[in-house]
Amino acid sequence: MPPPDSEAQAVAVFLALTDPTRRALLEELARAGPATVSDLARRLPVSRQAVAKHLGQLAEAGLISSGEPTGRRHPYRLEPAAIRTAQVWLARLANRWDDRLAALGRALDDATDTNP
Repeated sequence: MPPPDSEAQAVAVFLALTDPTRRALLEELARAGPATVSDLARRLPVSRQAVAKHLGQLAEAGLISSGEPTGRRHPYRLEPAAIRTAQVWLARLANRWDDRLAALGRALDDATDTNP
C-alpha cells in the first residue's frame, strides 16, 4: 500500500486529468515547453480566464509549476514527479492483477493435470 501522501497525490493527478482541457494544456506544455497563461490561451480554443483556472488545478495536483517570473510573464512548466506518483500507483495495481491472473493460470493448469 503506498503511503497516504502518495495516494493523495495520485488521486489529485487522476482528478486533474479527467478534464480534456487540462489534458490539452499538459500536452501543449510537453510539446512546446514552458508557457504563460496568455501563450496557452492563444494556442488553444480556450479563454485566458479558463486557462488560468485550469492551470491552477493542474498546479494544485502538482502536475505543473510556475517558473521564475520575468517582468509580468509567469511561465508554467511540467512537473514529471506527479505523473510518476500516478504511474507507481497504476503499476502496483497492474502487478496485483498480474499476480492474480498468474495464480488463476496455475490453478487451471493444476485442474487440467488432475482431470484428464
